[in-house]
Amino acid sequence: MGGGTATISPFKDQTHSLAKKILPWTIYALLPIALFRLYFYPLQLPQSSTDQLPNTTPITISSSSSSSSLSLPPTQFYSSEEEGKTNETPCDYTRGRWVHDRWGPLYNGTTCGTIKDGQNCISHGRPDLDYLYWRWKPKQCKLPRFEPNTFLELIRNKHIAFVGDSMARNQLESLLCMLATASAPNLVYRDSEENKFRRWNFPSHNATVSVYWSPFLVKGIEKSHGGPNFNKLYLDRVDEKWASDLDRIDMVVLSIGHWFLHPAVYLEGDLVLGCHYCPGLNHTEIGFYEVLLKGLRTSLKTIIERRGSTGNGIDVIVTTFSPAHFEGDWDKAGACPKKKPYKEGEKQLEGMDAEMRKTEVEEVQAAKENALQFSGFRLESLDVTKLSLMRPDGHPGPYMYPFPFANGVTERVQNDCVHWCLPGPIDTWNEILLQVMKKWEGELRRG
Repeated sequence: MGGGTATISPFKDQTHSLAKKILPWTIYALLPIALFRLYFYPLQLPQSSTDQLPNTTPITISSSSSSSSLSLPPTQFYSSEEEGKTNETPCDYTRGRWVHDRWGPLYNGTTCGTIKDGQNCISHGRPDLDYLYWRWKPKQCKLPRFEPNTFLELIRNKHIAFVGDSMARNQLESLLCMLATASAPNLVYRDSEENKFRRWNFPSHNATVSVYWSPFLVKGIEKSHGGPNFNKLYLDRVDEKWASDLDRIDMVVLSIGHWFLHPAVYLEGDLVLGCHYCPGLNHTEIGFYEVLLKGLRTSLKTIIERRGSTGNGIDVIVTTFSPAHFEGDWDKAGACPKKKPYKEGEKQLEGMDAEMRKTEVEEVQAAKENALQFSGFRLESLDVTKLSLMRPDGHPGPYMYPFPFANGVTERVQNDCVHWCLPGPIDTWNEILLQVMKKWEGELRRG
C-alpha cells in the first residue's frame, strides 16, 4: 500500500480536461464585459491638487430645475451618450486637457457665411492650421462632437438669445456655423448699428437664434468720442434693450466681463457709488469684481422675477469669463504668438481670471436658490474659463486683418488676443452647452 502507484480517478481527469477547455472561453467572454464597464464607468482616480480651480470647490456642470423631481448633488453633472440611460456617469467638464484630434472642426472660414470678419482667421491667411486640430478631453468622461440636428431639435419652435458683449457674439457665431452644417439659417432682422442686434430663423425647425448687444447687462451709457471718456453704469436697472423681449425668449445665454475693466462711473438710482479709473472725478475708486457681481445679480433677479411670476419658466446660461492671452500690453504691440495649447499644469488659473470666474459661478449658484420657488426655471453656469485659458493659440492675433504681412513684417501690428478664431476653441463651449441642454431634456422626460 505504501509503495503502490496512485490511481487517478477517470472522473477527475475528465473534470480537469473540461476546465482547461472552458477557461479560455470564460476569459474571452468576460473581457469585453470588463472593457465595456471601464469605458462607460471609468475608475474615479484621485485628482491632482494642481488641477483644482482656485478659491472655490471645483465646479462641475450641474443644473437646477424646479420642474424636475430628480435631485442631484450640486457638484455633479451627469452625462449620458444614450438617451434614457439610467446608469449615468458624473462628468466634470471643467477639468481636462486638450488632445490632438485628426478630425478637425465641422466647418471652415469659407463654408460659413456668418463669421465676423475679424475672427475669420483662415480667410485672413493664417498659415498655421494646427490650432484647428485639438479637442477638449475631460478627465472622467467623453465630450461628444457637436450634433447640429440634436441641437436644432432641442430648440424646435423656440427662441434662444445670446446677450452680452462681443464674447456673446463670438459664441453665437460659432453656434450658427455649426448649425448651418445641418440647416441653413435665414437672417430675418438686423439693426443699422454695426449688426449689434440680429436674428436668424431656421425654417426646418421654426427655431430662432438672436444676439443682443449689452456689454454690462444692466443699463449703461457707453463712452463716446464726443462725450466723457468713461462708461456710466446703473447697477440697479437692467438693460431693457434685451430685457423687454424676455417674454419672447425660451433660453438666454449671458456673457459679460471684459467691459467691466474699462473706466466707468457706477450708480444706483441717482446715487453715485464710485468709479473705476476715473482721475479728475471726485468719486471713490471701486473694484470691478463687486460691480460685476451687482450687474449680474440685477440681471438674474430681473429674469427670475419677470419669468418666474408668469409660470412659464425660462432656461438661463451664464458663460464664465474668457481669459485673454496678450504677451505685453494689448495697446502696446502685445501679441499672442503661441502655436499650441498649454499642457496640464503648465498654466494655472489665478489672479483676475480666477476672480472673474469665481464671481460669476458663485452668483449663479446663489440665483439658483432664489429660483427654486418658480416652476420651470432652469439656470446654469457654462464654466469655460480654465479650458479657454489653456488655448493661447486660438486667437486671431494679427490675422484680425486680412494678410497682415503681405507687404513684409512691419514694426507694429495690432493683435486680437481676446476673441477666438472661427472655427476654433470656442466651438467647445457650444459642445458643452449642448450636453447641458440634453441633460435638461432627459430630466424633463424622466420627471
